[in-house]
Amino acid sequence: MPFTPETPYLTTDGIIELYEGDTFKGIILIERKNAPKGLALPGGFVDVGERVEEALVREMQEETNLEVEISTLLGVYSDPKRDPRFHTASVVFVAKAQGQPQGGDDAKTAKVYALEEIPMDQLVFDHGTILKDYLLQLHTNK
Repeated sequence: MPFTPETPYLTTDGIIELYEGDTFKGIILIERKNAPKGLALPGGFVDVGERVEEALVREMQEETNLEVEISTLLGVYSDPKRDPRFHTASVVFVAKAQGQPQGGDDAKTAKVYALEEIPMDQLVFDHGTILKDYLLQLHTNK
C-alpha cells in the first residue's frame, strides 16, 4: 500500500488591485456562494500538476472574470484554524487588473472596494489578517 501523507490543502488567494488606466480604483472582494458565507478575497485550490501562480491566475479569471498580472508574493498563511472546514495553507499574491469584475464560479458577486471602505467585519477565513498585512505593507512602502 503506498504511503499517503495527510497534509493541509494547498490554496491560493489574490489581492487584485483594480486600475482604470493608471488610476487605482481599489481591491476586489467576492461574496461567497458557499459556506462559509461572507466576503472574501478571490481564490481557491491548487490543482495537482499546477503551479501556484497558474492556479492564482485561473482562480482570479473564474471568480472575477478578470485577467490578472501577478505583482508580488504577499505571504503564506497556514494557521490550522484559518479555514473552519479543514486545514489549508494559502499562498497569497498581489496582482493587478483592468476592467469590470463579474462574479463567477464560487463567487456570487465580485465588487471593487476602496481601501478605506473594506468591510473587515464581513470577511471570512483569515482574510482580515491578510488584508491588514497588505495595508501595512502599502504603508511601509510609501
